[in-house]
Amino acid sequence: MLLIQFLTDAQERRVGILIGATIRVIDGYTTTLELARAAIRAGQSLAQLAEGAAGAQQVDYDATAQAGRILPPLDHPDAAHCYVTGTGLTHLGSADARDAMHQKIGGDIAALSDSMKMFRMGVEGGKPATGTAGVQPEWFYKGDGSIVRATGQDLEMPAFSLDGGEEPEIAGLYLIGDDGHPYRLGYAIGNEFSDHVTERQNYLYLAHSKLRNCGLGPALLVGDLPAHVAGVSRIIGADGQARWEKHFVSGEQNMSHTLENLEHHHFKYGLFKRAGDVHIHFFGTATLSFADGVQVSEGETFEVASPTFGPALRNRLAVQATPYTKVTAL
Repeated sequence: MLLIQFLTDAQERRVGILIGATIRVIDGYTTTLELARAAIRAGQSLAQLAEGAAGAQQVDYDATAQAGRILPPLDHPDAAHCYVTGTGLTHLGSADARDAMHQKIGGDIAALSDSMKMFRMGVEGGKPATGTAGVQPEWFYKGDGSIVRATGQDLEMPAFSLDGGEEPEIAGLYLIGDDGHPYRLGYAIGNEFSDHVTERQNYLYLAHSKLRNCGLGPALLVGDLPAHVAGVSRIIGADGQARWEKHFVSGEQNMSHTLENLEHHHFKYGLFKRAGDVHIHFFGTATLSFADGVQVSEGETFEVASPTFGPALRNRLAVQATPYTKVTAL
């Protein structure tokens, strides 16, 4: 099942089930968050509640998207109660990339970079038996709900950035129940979007490089994530033609960590189990245009697509003015 959040012609919020190019509107609930809260309290699955509440009204997805009325698949009315986080060095990549990576991480551990040490740790201990904790992954904070952009919206690169590059990833979408327990609603395709040039200057700049917008959606995949997910990442020039394109893979079959292990190491912190909060957690990638020497320019468009998640995610790159900030003493 794919869930979509959108605005009507009258700018009223709605949530519906996407079937092909048609959105079947859900009655009695206007947001994914409302639907998820109700499912938790009723002891039902999200899919069961959504299917049972779906009404007769139908909306055309393409027309809604062209009008710019698609919303992120999950949000919170108070953006401060939505955490956006992620993990890196979790993906094995293609067969060739795997072979090359295994050659890099073999041999003397002391000779490896910190990144390669972290990757090796994941390969060796990122897939423990269910119910047990494996090695913890790299982790980063990206922002709150205010940084999330729906398909069709610009990804704003601060003027001080040295780069604005895509990262095609899958994100887990969660709600913390009234009991303080995390509930996974499902998954969405995303563009985690980072400043790779800043990160390359020094790995300790990773935190700075991640404080950026991200693209998410348009659809929420309810249920289990397939072990193998395939997709395509593109950079579309101002002329409308793709100037870079590459296939990517995700899902546990293509990862050095289980999703359960990544989730445990995020939600083991009490800070992230506050009732009512929403979490968007990116699982990492192995495919970047930056790695191929591509630098994206303002006005060009990122496209991340996978049949597993329905319609493609498209976001144009924009530059946001960032004046110098001088703190005022009181």
